[in-house]
Amino acid sequence: MSAPDSSKVVVAALAGNFAIASCKFGAAFLSGSTATLAEAVHSLADTGNQGLLLVGMRLALRPPDERFPFGRSGEKFFWPFVVALMLFSVGGAFAVFDGITHLIHPKAETGSRLWSYGVLGISLLIEAMSFKVAWGEFKVMARGRPWTVAVREARDPTIPLVLAEDTTALVGLLIAFVAVGLSHITGQHFWDPLGSVLIGLLLAVVAMALARITHSLLVGTSADPEDDGIALHLAENTDGVEKVTQILTFHVGPDVVILHLKVAFRAGMTVEECEAVTNQMEDRIRAEMPHMRKIFIEVDSKGDGRGLSRARAAFEKVRADFEARQRARAEEAADGDAAKDSDGAEQAAAEA
Repeated sequence: MSAPDSSKVVVAALAGNFAIASCKFGAAFLSGSTATLAEAVHSLADTGNQGLLLVGMRLALRPPDERFPFGRSGEKFFWPFVVALMLFSVGGAFAVFDGITHLIHPKAETGSRLWSYGVLGISLLIEAMSFKVAWGEFKVMARGRPWTVAVREARDPTIPLVLAEDTTALVGLLIAFVAVGLSHITGQHFWDPLGSVLIGLLLAVVAMALARITHSLLVGTSADPEDDGIALHLAENTDGVEKVTQILTFHVGPDVVILHLKVAFRAGMTVEECEAVTNQMEDRIRAEMPHMRKIFIEVDSKGDGRGLSRARAAFEKVRADFEARQRARAEEAADGDAAKDSDGAEQAAAEA
């Protein structure tokens, strides 16, 4: 299965939110709707958020240097956290404040509600298109897991964040529709600012949930249990390794993992032999999981066993798929060798 494309999701959301924000501000001005204004600020905040995500993705591409020896992949953790704070403050707090202000001090109608209906309808259509793109990439990222598990175990928060924003935007638009409609039908204007308050509370709740997810990534989280299991299996099945006594992983960024192993080598091996086995372990693990870019292996036959039970249990769940991939690679390699032998034989016959 191909890897999810987070940049496509962010660009689609950025373009959609910019168009929606422009339309909503115009409709809010022409209709005088407080709920529509809250939705306009929501879309403006989302547009800025996508811009911040793009900044983080751009900075994460910078190569390692003396100051950042492991690279700057962690930018993809920091900027989504900033986005969550922006969503809470700019989007949620403003909508609640503006709604409460107009509940306490109602203002007279200044325009036709038809502007709000039209723009909210167009916004729903554009937001649904952005949601479709985000949902498609989220399914690739989830790999068949329940969405709650996929979000909780996500090591790249970009796609879940954009999907949450799009989902919140769709729900917020429906709230705005209902608020504007009730205000128009009943003539009771408090429905409109009440809708603004509800939209703000919705944004605040989603922002806090996103902040919690990105906070755990910033503090430091391990690799997927399945990745730990595969790394452990590859290490323990390297010739010369007696057993692995500890495995620890740490996500520096979504696509950069530090792997630390404590290994008991076969008794009687020389230093040179241990170095050769260590290099073989690293090569095998990187070939299977390129994101494990930094691998540190320590000679220790009495490690504390941390991470081993979790990794072994996770590997049993993916053993069948892993072994199928290994067989497919072996067959491809055999076919390639056979083709080379055939070409060599033909060339030798031609020369003869």
